Amino acid sequence: MKAQEVILIAVAETSTIVRSGVVTVLKRLHDWNIQTVEITSKEGLQHCMDSHVPNILIVNPQFEGWFDVEAFKAERPQEEMKIVSLICTMVDSSQLKGYDESINLFDDVESLEKKISALMNFGEEEDDEQDALSQREKEIIGCVVRGMTNKEIAEKLFISVHTVITHRRNITRKLQIHSAAGLTIYAIVNKLVELGEVKMKI
Repeated sequence: MKAQEVILIAVAETSTIVRSGVVTVLKRLHDWNIQTVEITSKEGLQHCMDSHVPNILIVNPQFEGWFDVEAFKAERPQEEMKIVSLICTMVDSSQLKGYDESINLFDDVESLEKKISALMNFGEEEDDEQDALSQREKEIIGCVVRGMTNKEIAEKLFISVHTVITHRRNITRKLQIHSAAGLTIYAIVNKLVELGEVKMKI
């Protein structure tokens, strides 16, 4: 898909503040022709699917109780729509199975832009995993392998602990590294830290 084509994004969320906030941020994304649809109920979602299937559906996993993403996809096997979970509260990871991507209230515009770009296959594929990391994510990896706690990282980078946790979750998803040892090796190999700076046990 080309970046100048219209991207229809539906946002299914019962909270007016959250839903409107997500739509406002989506409209700020530059270089893309994004049209949005706000959905407040499962009936509204069904109407949207019947009239015009969006390219991307952003939906709260707890939408009107619980959104069964796998059943939703099974009902529409022919659709190429991407489904993104909108994380507003603590959610059990099992609830996120079946989604193509996740966004949360702590994601910045740059992160959201990258996720939508990847979902829509804009530009060239990232050959180098490190290039997929933002500068802030690289800084956080450096802090983690130096043995800093989330609180210490937040204080050093002047961000909230919640933001640190979100970045760490995104790093794990992007790199598919789930251990401190693996992250340490990655940081050393990619020259994010010097061997002498590492404070974690490998």
